[in-house]
Amino acid sequence: MSELKLIIDDNSSVLKFQQLVEVIIDAISQNQLKEGEMLPSVNQIMNDTQLSRDTVFKAYAELKRRGVVESVPNRGYFVTRKITKVFLFLDTFKAYKEVLYHSFINQLPKDISVDLHFHHYNIDIFEKIIDESLGKYSKYIIMNFDNRKVSKIISKIPEDQLLIIDWSIRAPEKSSVIFQDFGQAVYTCLNDNFDTLKKYEEFIFYYPSFTYHPKEAVEYFEQFCTDKNVKHSIIYSDKEFQIKKNALYLLVSDRTLAGFLDQCEEKGFEPGREVGVISYNDTPMKKYVKNGITVISTDFKLMGQKAAEFVTSGGTIKYEVPTRLKIRSSV
Repeated sequence: MSELKLIIDDNSSVLKFQQLVEVIIDAISQNQLKEGEMLPSVNQIMNDTQLSRDTVFKAYAELKRRGVVESVPNRGYFVTRKITKVFLFLDTFKAYKEVLYHSFINQLPKDISVDLHFHHYNIDIFEKIIDESLGKYSKYIIMNFDNRKVSKIISKIPEDQLLIIDWSIRAPEKSSVIFQDFGQAVYTCLNDNFDTLKKYEEFIFYYPSFTYHPKEAVEYFEQFCTDKNVKHSIIYSDKEFQIKKNALYLLVSDRTLAGFLDQCEEKGFEPGREVGVISYNDTPMKKYVKNGITVISTDFKLMGQKAAEFVTSGGTIKYEVPTRLKIRSSV
């Protein structure tokens, strides 16, 4: 217990009892406090941290509620079980990421806690958060992005503790990966459903400037259209995005999907009749919007389940999550 550092930040927006809870959970996960070991007494924590008695009791009550510690009358508080802490680093929090997150959390046992962070494709934030996390977690689950600095940053994490999810780009050779294919899978989905899609006179891919969607999807879209002799185009700006009758649109952003539906209302177009749309990444609502939006999507629920399997099994995993085209009324 001599190594236990109870540091409470008076300027933090996090309540002090919650800070104390996290300090103790960190100590347990890093084996500074072991299963069966006695925790510092309430009086000792009060002396070390200047916290009130009520604050310390509230923190210990929360730890008991979580099943992390138990109290023994006239003796004190003891660690009841080992805690595994997992670092989960996503790009942004969108509806389909919520599916992944809840699938992942629901598959984990209660003795595993997860800290969720977001990098928003900002390499400086990405590096800062990872540097601050080193040595604090048993497993690191990271949603990568295409930046030349990423490889060097994540190389600081032991490969047996690292899992790259969603996009395998810049993943260390020996690390685990659970990913989707943004290239050949797009081609295959379109090709397998060509008889349904060919009723449209033109196929248009809107790849907006603000998206981080992998560009290989554009390359395989072009290859598909060329191989099938389909009239096609790729647009990149909002000014070009003026929907046309008898055209089919492939959209990689829900923001552009909303713009597409707005234009349908303005022009009196019914998706699936005068105009068609395929949206990337399924969400729970897309099956209901306009009687169903057709999607190209990987299985984010399965991705979450496989990520939980990596945490609980302790082994290396290399797994490609299938990508499928779900035909709905919008085509």
